[in-house]
Amino acid sequence: MDNQVIIFDTTLRDGEQALTASLSVHEKLQIAQAIERLGVDIIEAGFPVSSPGDFDSVQQIAKTVKNSIICGLARAVEADIKACADSLSVADQFRIHTFISTSDVHVQQKLRKDFSDVEAMAIHAIKYARQFTNDVEFSCEDAGRTPIDNLCRMVENAIKAGATTINIPDTVGYTLPNEFGGIITNLFNRVPNIDQAIISVHCHNDLGLAVANSMSAVQAGARQIECTINGIGERAGNCSLEEVAMIMKTRQEFLGVHTNINHQEIAKTSKLVSQLCNMPVQLNKAIVGGNAFSHSSGIHQDGMLKASNTYEIMTPESVGIAKTKLNLTSRSGRHVIKHRMESLGYQESDYQLEQLYTDFLALADKKGQVFDDDLEALLFNIQQQDCQDHYHLETLNVQAGGDFATASIKLRSGEESQITSATGNGPVDALYRAIKTAVDIDFEVTDYKISNKGSGEDGLGKADIVVTWQGRNFHGYGLTTDVIEASGLALIHTLNSIRRAQTIAEIKEARAANN
Repeated sequence: MDNQVIIFDTTLRDGEQALTASLSVHEKLQIAQAIERLGVDIIEAGFPVSSPGDFDSVQQIAKTVKNSIICGLARAVEADIKACADSLSVADQFRIHTFISTSDVHVQQKLRKDFSDVEAMAIHAIKYARQFTNDVEFSCEDAGRTPIDNLCRMVENAIKAGATTINIPDTVGYTLPNEFGGIITNLFNRVPNIDQAIISVHCHNDLGLAVANSMSAVQAGARQIECTINGIGERAGNCSLEEVAMIMKTRQEFLGVHTNINHQEIAKTSKLVSQLCNMPVQLNKAIVGGNAFSHSSGIHQDGMLKASNTYEIMTPESVGIAKTKLNLTSRSGRHVIKHRMESLGYQESDYQLEQLYTDFLALADKKGQVFDDDLEALLFNIQQQDCQDHYHLETLNVQAGGDFATASIKLRSGEESQITSATGNGPVDALYRAIKTAVDIDFEVTDYKISNKGSGEDGLGKADIVVTWQGRNFHGYGLTTDVIEASGLALIHTLNSIRRAQTIAEIKEARAANN
């Protein structure tokens, strides 16, 4: 146990507080089960006294989750603690987490009490909670700004009262790593009964130091980290679970600690939380961001092709991501173009590298990221948008209402046109189903984004999609004032790229047969 760091996830409590809309009971249960699969030790499922909905969701999670201990939050008052106990009593084991402020600014200005009164409230709350469970956690809210003498006194008395976990929060994200680590060191040096409880930390990210402070505390002896998926939470968020988990895995030899986290579930859990909470993950977010395992610099790409550990300290597979991406941009070198062409099945004799690279740079400067189908189009002098497009969306009509939407289209394929209709869960789904019915291509839409270009009611809607066909990705976009039409044009864009790829394959086969 000395070397295990307990992971306490508060995505469903502190994390949910930051959302613009509350999660449903079903959504909370989905997240709780994903966090359980992730291997989290403690799940803080909510604040039961806050609302009937929160009480019900905590109770449902407590009934369902078996491999993680379920915890509820309570202020240092009996009604809160009783609500926790009532909602959690259906679980095989549970924790009650009670808290009260300890900093001068909170005690004097928020609670308007003397520190001795606050201390008495904490002791009473802990003893009351012990009537329902032996697993009681106590938090000194705003511990980062609490005078060290008062903090030591509160921690000692909380342990005497029966708290088995003592949480030291940097509630407002104020401290620096060496400062916060020093607080934990002081507690271990000055509190005589400190060995009778697990020391936990709960750090906020107001200065971007939540992860650094948490790891500093672990090095000072803390053995529980309170964190959230994707670092969501109040204001600038909480300590990021995926980051501390991968720090302790990647630097295990140096830190000498480990967790029970199933690291390969990290990416999947991150995506679920992002989708259900409607909180997109920034591209450059550590561990789970879209660019976390992408390489655009030519120097970096060259190193990656020779040995992945030249520029990656962990593998994408270790967090559940399929593979490293070498983005084709204007910063990519010839070696990456050659490598990508080889992966597409071309021999060096099939193309002139210098000419292809020159054309590639011109296209990359124009559109940013270049995809495989772009490279093939360059190779055979076929442009993305020209008269050789096989598919054209001539008309579309979409109606949405009730439980489903209906789309009718007129699609021209070569010299022939046909009219098809389909229903779907929404207007774009119905449109894509209608288009798929009209074309002889087995494809899957793997990424879809809508963005606004311009402002006002005449602003343009841009649809960006990535379609997978025979294991290859094709990118397309559409840009009009109607986002439904833009979505259709984006798909047609990719289908024309796939059609060109089919033509190219046929040409290659014919050339091989002639040779």
